[in-house]
Amino acid sequence: MKRVVIIGAGYAGILTAKKLAKKIKKQGDVEITIIDKNPFHTMLTELHEVAAGRVDEDSIKISLSKVFAGRKVNVALDTVTDVDFESKLIKGEEASYEYDYLVMAAGSKPTTYGVPGVDEYTLKLWSYEDAILLKDHILNTFRRAAAETNEKERRRMLTFYVVGAGFTGVEMVGELAEYVPILCEKFEIDRKEVTMVNVDGLSRPVPNMPEKQSAKIAKRLDKMGVELCMNAFVTRITENSIVFKRNDKEEERSVGTVIWVAGIQSCTIAETAADALEKQRGGRIPVDKYLRSTKDESVYVVGDNMYYVPEGDTTSVPQMVENGEQSAGAAAHNLAAAVTGQGEMEEYKPSFHGVMVCVGGRYGTAHVGFGKHFIGLPSFLAMFAKHFINIIYFIQVLGWNKVFSYMKHEFFTVRNCRSFVGGHFSNRTPSFLLVPLRFWLGAVWLFEGIMKVVEGWFSKPMLEGFFGGANGWYDSILNAAGKAADAVSSATTAAANTAAADAVSAATGAAAAGAADAAASVGHVIFNWNILGLFKMIFVSGADLASSTLNDLAFKLDVPIINWFVNKCILSNDGVQMAMQIIIVVLEILIGLALMGGLFTSPAAAGSLVLQFMFVCTTGLYLNTFWMIFAGIAVLIGAGRSIGLDYYAMPALKKWWRKLPLIRKLYLYND
Repeated sequence: MKRVVIIGAGYAGILTAKKLAKKIKKQGDVEITIIDKNPFHTMLTELHEVAAGRVDEDSIKISLSKVFAGRKVNVALDTVTDVDFESKLIKGEEASYEYDYLVMAAGSKPTTYGVPGVDEYTLKLWSYEDAILLKDHILNTFRRAAAETNEKERRRMLTFYVVGAGFTGVEMVGELAEYVPILCEKFEIDRKEVTMVNVDGLSRPVPNMPEKQSAKIAKRLDKMGVELCMNAFVTRITENSIVFKRNDKEEERSVGTVIWVAGIQSCTIAETAADALEKQRGGRIPVDKYLRSTKDESVYVVGDNMYYVPEGDTTSVPQMVENGEQSAGAAAHNLAAAVTGQGEMEEYKPSFHGVMVCVGGRYGTAHVGFGKHFIGLPSFLAMFAKHFINIIYFIQVLGWNKVFSYMKHEFFTVRNCRSFVGGHFSNRTPSFLLVPLRFWLGAVWLFEGIMKVVEGWFSKPMLEGFFGGANGWYDSILNAAGKAADAVSSATTAAANTAAADAVSAATGAAAAGAADAAASVGHVIFNWNILGLFKMIFVSGADLASSTLNDLAFKLDVPIINWFVNKCILSNDGVQMAMQIIIVVLEILIGLALMGGLFTSPAAAGSLVLQFMFVCTTGLYLNTFWMIFAGIAVLIGAGRSIGLDYYAMPALKKWWRKLPLIRKLYLYND
């Protein structure tokens, strides 16, 4: 048995475990263990959203037991304290773990640069716990400030300094600036009493981006009421003040909250390992081109803990999520080759696609591209790219389950319009208001099914007349449309050769008469959804369109494949025709009953839409039933949970469904 142990379930660690498990799933002699102190994976790039109250705290954590369900990966909840590389033994607070191959993916921690007071008087933002603590702190600060009668003390309490103007710092202060007006309104505090400052020794915010993007960020923060204090080096922090040096002058300012996001370094266990192996700046461990430690080939290092300078570059790969994801894939491949003795190892050749920054939930900027070709994206596209990339990552980690959860948190339940699409997709209408619509849609389907039984759909073929009638109407109206168009053309020619006023009057009368005759000769008017059909319909209707009853108008979608299927596979065989009739009737009755009772509402609404599509492709869809399409869409999601049997059935069904091993392995469920 060969044992692979991964320390850390961050971005790099969790993907290394998943990819390796997939590559060696047929190997019975390999054991994979991942060790982390938490039973969940944390979305570190989304911490600011929780800290500033935009999304629920559960949205940034992913259960490890769900991620590795049905996979040959053991999850050990423990805090690693030491690694004995000679004995190949990992020591934790709860147990010890032997290994043949070790993957160091322990991640990073904030660095204080030795500034006095940072540990004692600042809040950090580098873990799930940090985000929860900061969220509660901000809310409590506004609660206490609302009750403070001394204006000077209240202003001090409402002074927030974010130290660090890199990715995390800008995103945190931007999120806070978006949250402050909401809190001010809630607690009845004057917005002018709140001070927000982003301070850093850098010359501009997020220097990893081009100056143009940095300028956009600075402009946005200024618009949101954030003071940018650049070229300022923090020298000391006390309980109620922050001291920084700028232009060779030291300034001390009163402060209520200091959020420290000034930089990172490898976490303690990675630094300890680096001391025993080889150490670079920030506690990072040098690796070779296969991501193995330069001092121990049984140790692989990925993500923030690795120090690697790709060929042709002069600096190490960045401590970014994209590097974590790409290094995880390379390490998994090389580990699989090492433990199985099959295949060749591959050199790690990262290809990064740029960076982006969100300044609150509604604005962002990005610098993206391939190779040496990069462009800046405007806000909307930058925010879209951010969410799209997150979804791609979630597909890898927890499939549909996390994708659905993410979209729900970011779009469908977001409040105060804190999304780059505003609040347009957020659910605000109580679902019980859809109950009458759901019930009526079901009643119409039930009535349609019962009437077909009465008409004899269970005893003799009826589909040829059902489908053919509409086609006959359609052909008739097209012929009438052609005649009317010819009449209009002739009248128009006559108008060109006579007095203008009399000719126009004659043309209008001729067109109207032709249209009236055409409409009288046909019981129904059918639009074909193409330009010719629409053009002819205009001339058929003429001046009398307003006098036509809307229920006589219908739409027909001409789909050749469906027409061929109906004519060749259904209408040509009485047995098949009878079977199709019975299926249609049964479906109409079942859909009707399900919608009326609110049982399996989503599948029933989907079935309603499928039947409507089939009918519009064969018989035409009349305007008096057109509403059924929009009703089916309206009740498609969640309408059965209000005053319906789904209130009882769906929780029990979901509980049973997500216990199935295959379903858990494929993540085909919603929490």
